[in-house]
Amino acid sequence: MNKIEEKEGRFKSWDNTELFYRAWNTRQQTDKAIVYLHRGHEHSGRLSEMVNVFGAGFKGFAYDSRGHGNSPGPRGYAEDFAVLVKDLDCFVRFISQEYDMAVENIAIVANSVGAVVASAWVHDYAPPIRCEVLVAPAFRIKLYVPFAVPLLRLLMCIKPVSFIKSYVKSKLLTHDAAQAAMYDEDKLITRDIAVNILLGLHDTATRIVDDAAGILTPTLVLSAGRDWIVKKGPQKKFFDNLSSKVKEYIEFPGFFHAILYEQQREKAFDKAKEFIQRCFDEKPQRAFLLNSDKEGFFKREYDRLNAGPGLFKSIFYGIQKFSMKTGGLLSEGIRLGFSNGFDSGKTLDYIYANKPQGRTIIGRLIDQIYLNAIGWVGIRQRKIHLEQTLHEAIDRLSSQGKNIRILDIASGPGRYILNVVKQCEDKDISVLLRDYKQENIDAARQLAEQMQVKNVSVQLGDAFDRQQLAAISPIPNIGVVSGLYELFSDNEMVSSSLRGIGECMGPGGCLIYTGQPWHPQIEMIAWTLPNREGKPWIMRRRCQAELDELVKAAGFKKIDMKIDKYGIFTVSIAIKEQNV
Repeated sequence: MNKIEEKEGRFKSWDNTELFYRAWNTRQQTDKAIVYLHRGHEHSGRLSEMVNVFGAGFKGFAYDSRGHGNSPGPRGYAEDFAVLVKDLDCFVRFISQEYDMAVENIAIVANSVGAVVASAWVHDYAPPIRCEVLVAPAFRIKLYVPFAVPLLRLLMCIKPVSFIKSYVKSKLLTHDAAQAAMYDEDKLITRDIAVNILLGLHDTATRIVDDAAGILTPTLVLSAGRDWIVKKGPQKKFFDNLSSKVKEYIEFPGFFHAILYEQQREKAFDKAKEFIQRCFDEKPQRAFLLNSDKEGFFKREYDRLNAGPGLFKSIFYGIQKFSMKTGGLLSEGIRLGFSNGFDSGKTLDYIYANKPQGRTIIGRLIDQIYLNAIGWVGIRQRKIHLEQTLHEAIDRLSSQGKNIRILDIASGPGRYILNVVKQCEDKDISVLLRDYKQENIDAARQLAEQMQVKNVSVQLGDAFDRQQLAAISPIPNIGVVSGLYELFSDNEMVSSSLRGIGECMGPGGCLIYTGQPWHPQIEMIAWTLPNREGKPWIMRRRCQAELDELVKAAGFKKIDMKIDKYGIFTVSIAIKEQNV
């Protein structure tokens, strides 16, 4: 087998950490590429045989995960698992720009822990890649020690940054003696793994397996028949839950975990090569996502929520709602939610403030618990991401010599917009805040005066009126839609809104929009909390791919995205490409 050209380098990830990467066949005249992800503990140098097997017709790319191989950081550690997913997103964007590779012409081949990173990326970020091959994905590691996960969570409480040694030995990975020896002798393989990453892997994998319906990417899952490292059941459940129209699941009897390092591994390589080639030969098949409000998994979930809980859940959530409407009203946040709606602008402003209030010390304690609910923690992180993304949009347009004209079509009090504008007083910025409620308009005007933010206009307006939005003047070059589309199931409404924004903006304008592809408390919210209209707060989830498709149909192209570590709230930025 001929050794192919290899190049080494470093790329800056989202936090400016410089990660080590390898590139193969970069001078080959092809517009197709494969990105390879190594297993836990390992590094990109272990992937050279795969590149040789797949090499013909593909450029190849791989990087050392932070804390692994030649990349910096404590061995086996990252701030959280979501950091590893964001690193992959940054790497693909990097090679797309650096090597002029369309994301649509990139395939992923990912091993074990890398396969969980890849599947989380495809779920959360919805990149339009050609396909993914997940090799023995580590959706559930066999920890063998009873109550291992609760004990590790306890250790995290005592010592937040802690490590354990891996029990993985080469003899558990492969029957191939030569490959086992190479594993044992490789000095770049780390035996440590941070406890927070192990738990983050567990929690992320649980979420992705349960919500694999949000994945539409063509997917091949290769499973080992005698895997001593990970469980096969979650792999099959993940496969069954996939919405991908093109998907395959293949189990190799007798294979250990390291499928692509096993004896007779050519069987697995052949299956993977055939699948990838077929995906490139055929025209990409993206589901008709614009109809997801009328058919598909998330429509069925929405209908189930509207139908109400069964007997057992009715009792469970009935008790919870009764508790909130009695003793819970000692909490100022809960009282505000029941009086104004838990999705109202006033509630959102209260969540942002994050200051426990209530009647008596018990009320303040209840309020503290309420404010620390995972959904509200995610909302506050969304605000941080919104402000960061708005700064990025302002810097982008300012570097082009443009004056900044910001439009928020459903602003509420507009606190996060005003915060950013206040911090950018050296720039020529004007703001138009619109909302459909007079009380929110009044609150926005009062807040702008208190903060002494200049050039702010506020007006009543319908965020779903296409003609009204298209006629907005002066023409904005930054449009913001935050926390709005998540509240409405109808895609025609959302499409009308997006097209109105697109029609009032010129090419190069920035659209910042939020999404909620997943929520761990969607049943509790639907069956216990009222919305701003006093009705049950029932939301139809949109997977990120559906939301991005709606944005694309309005003439925008997504260029970047942020998501909280729980996988609940996304903040994306897209650029206006053409007239609708």
